[in-house]
Amino acid sequence: MTNHDQDPAENGATHGADSSGHSPILSDGDSDIVLEARGVTKHFPVRRTVGDLVGRRHRTVHAVDDVSLRLRRGSVTALVGESGSGKSTVARLLSQLYPLTGGEIRLGGVPVKAGRGRSFRAYVKQVQLIFQDPFASLNPVHTVRYHLTRSLKIHGKQATEAEACELLERVQLLPPLQYLDKFPHELSGGQRQRVAIARALGADPKVLLADEPVSMLDVSIRLGVLNLLRDLKERLHLAILYITHDIASARYFADTTLVMYAGRIVEGGDSETVTQQPAHPYTQLLIASAPDPDRMVDEEDQEETGSGEPPSLISPPEGCRFHPRCPKAMERCRTELPPRFELDDGQWAACWLYEDRPVATTIPGASTTDAGTDAGTDGASTTEVAAK
Repeated sequence: MTNHDQDPAENGATHGADSSGHSPILSDGDSDIVLEARGVTKHFPVRRTVGDLVGRRHRTVHAVDDVSLRLRRGSVTALVGESGSGKSTVARLLSQLYPLTGGEIRLGGVPVKAGRGRSFRAYVKQVQLIFQDPFASLNPVHTVRYHLTRSLKIHGKQATEAEACELLERVQLLPPLQYLDKFPHELSGGQRQRVAIARALGADPKVLLADEPVSMLDVSIRLGVLNLLRDLKERLHLAILYITHDIASARYFADTTLVMYAGRIVEGGDSETVTQQPAHPYTQLLIASAPDPDRMVDEEDQEETGSGEPPSLISPPEGCRFHPRCPKAMERCRTELPPRFELDDGQWAACWLYEDRPVATTIPGASTTDAGTDAGTDGASTTEVAAK
């Protein structure tokens, strides 16, 4: 076994701890689960001002709080939310680019804390991050050939022209020899993103973390990139986390959809159910805000979905973080954080409107069959970071 093939548990993996009483207990019996987050939390310290020093205040940004999810082999999970909701931070936590404040990450059922060096390379060999901006993620002074052969070399593969061409064929850049010696500025946005995906595939990963992979592309080519990712999922049995602010694309592309607001996941379930029968008031607001030429919304209906801006994550609201914007908020919403309540067909919502329903005990991303077994550096790919 080479250094690149070592088990993550042998490379600095350590146990974590849940940060909230709301995190469920997960079972380890499902072999399809590739990557798990359990009660993952990330707080960033705020640079202290003179006033902070005088008042001895230590302020933090509550970017992610108690997030739990599962990524399954051959399945796409969408994480949907507004800008600033914390969804990109979740991707960086899962890719081990940020250290955790609380909770734990499991790869293949094993708690893992990659750190740096050899253990980080072993981790990113299995978990690859695709960044939002395809131009910034490729070095402008190097050719496509360099990016792909470097990825292959880092992960212990043969860095030959034939291997690089095979990667380009996987992402449907044909004929591959036509692209090998091109520089990033000579490619379109869609072609650059396909090269970034090909570079990630050079590691032969089990998981792809796609952080808004089509948001910076022309509308006309977004569908092609999503179809490519879907094809790779089916052919290579990849587990994919698709991060987006576009809930309509989540319905089209993802098997499961999780909705995130102000650092917390507030609803989840089958993508068709979540997008067509949204339960949480925030999900209803997201869907009402999405362009739909067939939808006729009068002013009264628009007011019922809520309005306003997301809260400051330096001092997030008590209770449900959506209550300042929620038209259905009750007194309890202002003081108590709601647990996840089970709805129908595997759907759940963290909202006191459903307090008559049972509290969910399965983890987001779990199938309904799990209910019986569960008790209770931007601008470089992770391949490039691993080389440092």
